[in-house]
Parts: sequence; structure tokens; C-alpha cells
Amino acid sequence: MKPIFGRGPSLQLRLFLAVIISVAAIVADSRFGVFSHVRVYLSSLVSPLQYMANAPGSLLDTMSTQVQTRADLIEQTKQQEQQLFTLRSRLLKMDHLEHENQRLRELLGSPVHNESRKMVAELLSVDSDPFSHQVLINKGALDGVYNGQPVINDQGVVGQVLHVGSTTSRVLLITDSSHGIPVRVLRNDLRAIASGSGELDKLELRNLPRNTDVQVGDLLVTSGLGGRFPEGYPVATVTRSDYVEGKPFAQVEARPLVALDRLRYLLLLWTDKTPEVHDEAAASAAPAAPAAGATP
Repeated sequence: MKPIFGRGPSLQLRLFLAVIISVAAIVADSRFGVFSHVRVYLSSLVSPLQYMANAPGSLLDTMSTQVQTRADLIEQTKQQEQQLFTLRSRLLKMDHLEHENQRLRELLGSPVHNESRKMVAELLSVDSDPFSHQVLINKGALDGVYNGQPVINDQGVVGQVLHVGSTTSRVLLITDSSHGIPVRVLRNDLRAIASGSGELDKLELRNLPRNTDVQVGDLLVTSGLGGRFPEGYPVATVTRSDYVEGKPFAQVEARPLVALDRLRYLLLLWTDKTPEVHDEAAASAAPAAPAAGATP
């Protein structure tokens, strides 16, 4: 007698086919971007769940703020007034230096850099993968965010936008092992590439000659090369600069100025060199009108 239910493929064969299909999908997406449109729509579908997951933390923050005592609020007000007074005094000096810098640039015939547009974004979640340094923010293509957009905070450079959804975006931190940022040493204008080491408190300056003039304590700022990051934003300070016998290059390490494990609010930058990129990204990522624009 034949059995009522026929036996299907073995578990080993099913596993083998699943692995083959997964590898083919990964290669197709990484080399040809086959699923780029699908990723945008999936991000748009998942974003309400991400907001819901972030809601309890926001509620607790709101409740803790409401239960602060009057004395705490008065003390905070005094401290903020003192900080405001100090910042105003610094602002007077900055205004003077800005006007002086503008006059010098006019004398030298050098163009003056336009002020960048900025937008504040809030951290929603942190990637749980220990080998990937990425965070999720609450701004997306509907807010004008675009792929590759520079991200900073009040201390220095944080990273750049990696993937954009309609209402959320994923940011790649500067310490990720796949990230590199052009920098220069503020002391002597030496240019280099600060590469991520996979550790949140360390960057590496690779392929520098053994006699490189880099000292511990040197400040690294963005060089502006490549057009991705505006020039002059602080990145890190050098913590190690030496030469190991037998190695062809110097060993140079730096610590990011931003505490990347304590992020909360971030700043998204728009430069005068890329005024139209974010408009195309917004058009391509809007689910309601997929024909309004093309993928950037």
C-alpha cells in the first residue's frame, strides 16, 4: 500500500537550498542593489513598530521630568543662565573672528563657505550586532534625509547616513570597521584617512610613513576632501603615535571626541554642494507616490 502522505525532500536538502538562496540574495543585493526598493518599503512598514518600541522609554523620560522637584528646576535654571552668559561672551568673539575671516578671504580671493542647514534628530535604537556600529534615528526621506548625509553632534563628527526610510534612517558610525573619513591634523595640516577599528573608542590612521609628524594629543578635523563631510569639524584626538620595528608603517590611533555609546540627539547637515540629493531621496522613498522620482 502507498502511504496517504508522500514524503517530501529531506531536511538536509531543504537546508542546503535555503543556504544557496540566501547567499544568492545577499550577493545580488550587495553587488547590484536588487532589493534597494524593497528595503525602503520594509523600513517604512517597520517604522511604526520602532516608534512603538521607543514609546515606553519616551514615556518614562517624560514622567521622570514631570516629577522633578522645584528646587532641582531652580538649580538647573541658574546653571543654564550661567552657561548662557558664557556662551554669549564666546559668541561675541566668534562674530568678530567670522568677520575678520571673511575680510581675509576677500583679500585673498578665496570663496566664503556658506553656512550649512541643520536638523536635530533623536536616537531610536542601537544595532545589537557587536560587529556593526549603526544607530537608528527618527528622521527619514520625508524630512529630506539622503544617503551619505553627514551626521554630527555638539562634540564632533558622529558618522553618515547609510540607509534612508520614509520616517527613519540608519546611521553608520565613524568607528565601524567599514567606515573611513578624510581628516587632517590641525597642528600641521597633515592629511590622512581615519578608519574605524570596530571599537567605539578607537580610530586608526593607516598607511602613514614611519617618520610621520603626528603627536599624541593632536586634534584631527575633517579635511573636506571627497565632498562628503564639510571641512573643519572635529573628529578625534591622537592617543598613540609610534613605530614598531619590523612594520612598514607607523602605528597611529585616535579616540573619537564624541561619546558614541551615549548618543541621544544628533545633527543632520546639508551643504551647499548637495542641494538636490535629498529631494531625490525623498521622492524615491515616499510610498504614496512611487513614480514621483527615481532612486538616487
